[in-house]
Amino acid sequence: MKVGLISLGCSKNRVDAEVMLAELIHQGYELTNDETQAEILIVNTCGFIDAAKKESIDTILEMAEYKKGKCKYLIVSGCLSERYIKELPQEFPEVDAFIGVGDYHKIGDIIAEIDGKEQIIHNSKSMPYNGYDRIVTTPDHYAYLKIAEGCNNKCSYCAIPMIKGAYKSGDFDKILDEAKALVNGGAKELVLIAQDTTKYGCDKGKLMLAELINELCKIEKLCWLRILYAYPECVTDEILDAMESNPKVCKYLDVPVQHISDKVLKNMNRTTSKKQITELFKKLHKKGFTIRSTLIVGFPKETEEDFNELYDFVKSAEIDRLGVFSYSQEENTPAANMEQIKEEIKNERLDKIMSLQSGINKELNERRIGKTYSVLVEGIEDGIYFGRSYMEAPEIDGRVYVEGMDLKIGEFYNVKITQATEYDVYGVKTDESAK
Repeated sequence: MKVGLISLGCSKNRVDAEVMLAELIHQGYELTNDETQAEILIVNTCGFIDAAKKESIDTILEMAEYKKGKCKYLIVSGCLSERYIKELPQEFPEVDAFIGVGDYHKIGDIIAEIDGKEQIIHNSKSMPYNGYDRIVTTPDHYAYLKIAEGCNNKCSYCAIPMIKGAYKSGDFDKILDEAKALVNGGAKELVLIAQDTTKYGCDKGKLMLAELINELCKIEKLCWLRILYAYPECVTDEILDAMESNPKVCKYLDVPVQHISDKVLKNMNRTTSKKQITELFKKLHKKGFTIRSTLIVGFPKETEEDFNELYDFVKSAEIDRLGVFSYSQEENTPAANMEQIKEEIKNERLDKIMSLQSGINKELNERRIGKTYSVLVEGIEDGIYFGRSYMEAPEIDGRVYVEGMDLKIGEFYNVKITQATEYDVYGVKTDESAK
């Protein structure tokens, strides 16, 4: 039978989908990207915020239409399925199976259960991620490496602990084995992911991210190691030392801070402060790191004064990559019961921060003109090659466009930057040494 799978949401969800694809292949199913030809369709959903939930629901409804054609079974998996496992079966009778976040690796056995039954529901709690076989869906030259499931942070706005449960670190040796397999399969860059990468090992008695970084960098063919989702309160000197002492580690750190006002941070149940965040950012800048971060505007009880404090922080912090979101009221979270801010105010504040950051992006990119970077070429668009330097993470950051002839996809080239825009930079292939 032919199976089609659509995965929505974050890179962690993508890894789960890749595990499902490998399991399906092992069970003898054929994969297809054509929904019209699929006899089984799987929607791997996201259920984090309203926009993600809407996209998931719209996709389920769209895929349900194919049951009028060749599609025999429709399966819904992932975070939305886990979060609303009691409500969704009633809302979507056309779905044959709902799978939570702990059973995606059993997809073959679950499909075998469906025949002759009205609906199958599987929602075991999530397990530690321990390096299952995967069909990697990213380009050959990079792959995501998930090191943990769940989260202990209990931020007042976030539903992830309800969906994924407590933090569960993956087995150290199995992560290393998976990393070696990915690199031997052609990946030159590995991107470490978890809800909170800095907490790796917290459930095993000691924090082990630095140790993991050191061991991963011993993989001979690995060129780049990149770290995402590093919570500010746990970015220790030990982690930074491991990143600095290993040349394979990109001097790029994703540090989601969400706000800068101590009052708002307290209401968010974040365990860091304005002083800690500003000191960390100064330290990262001094060490030459590219900083990515995320912010939430319009959080309950956020006053004009709080917002202005955030605005001033963005103005002065020189954050290289910034994602900004308006607060999404998520049921059964503590913040949902706080005094809410009107949507128009949230949107105004979002636009104001984004407009500010737009100018900062351009200024920071213009500072790169004249400098030379090692660029991993990823494709060609309108006759121009594009790729990424250590300063750009895959899928979420801008591009480096490269003038050059007969470049190979998945190879590194030294590129001298000649132009800059708000999100992207442009350069020419050069024999000069890279930064």
